Amino acid sequence: MGGGRIALVAGGSGMVGSRLLRLLIDAGEYERVYALSRRPLPLEHARFANRVVRFEAPLEAQLRGFVCQDAFCCLGTTMRAAGSREGFRAVDHDLVIAFARAALGCQAQRLVVLSSVGASAEAKNFYLRVKGETERDLAALRPRSLDILQPSLLLGQRRERRPMELAAQALMWAAGPLFVGRWARFRAVDATLVAAAMRGAARSGRRGLYRYLYPELRWLAGIPRAIEATI
Repeated sequence: MGGGRIALVAGGSGMVGSRLLRLLIDAGEYERVYALSRRPLPLEHARFANRVVRFEAPLEAQLRGFVCQDAFCCLGTTMRAAGSREGFRAVDHDLVIAFARAALGCQAQRLVVLSSVGASAEAKNFYLRVKGETERDLAALRPRSLDILQPSLLLGQRRERRPMELAAQALMWAAGPLFVGRWARFRAVDATLVAAAMRGAARSGRRGLYRYLYPELRWLAGIPRAIEATI
């Protein structure tokens, strides 16, 4: 990956997105890393620029004239934070698709998107069905390259405390060794590893549509098992 490339990131305030921003900036593979956010992000670097946008307004108009090569989407919420099914879908589907359209309008050649294991447009579970519909509609945009990462429960600290999530993280971390073979996809995974996998997807140079589960996330991140267990 040569110099002069520009990365565009949405969801940079989240658990994966904040780690991804730091990875992209520190790696020096991009001349500029832009983050879209509702409020200013607490990050400063010579190669970093924060564009505060109104996500409820058309993003394509707000990014008119902007050019990037790689676009990373870490947007997502929870049912509790969204307050309703409609609110959840507005973020995890509508906003993700709006960002993808805007990024493609900015000449992005690659979309790297954070989704979820089990995502399916036919799923009975509402959360997984919305994620699956989002993946389906992203593919319909026909980007040159679309990398969809499908991790299970994310391990790591968020800015806001979520007691139930912390308990689930502890349980899933302890049960991790039990998830082997075809069940490995359901292993909890550290947010730092997922961020590294998103960067790895952009570096792969692969064209077309690819989905990555837990085993492939490790490969994309380039993190051996011995190291993975410590982060």
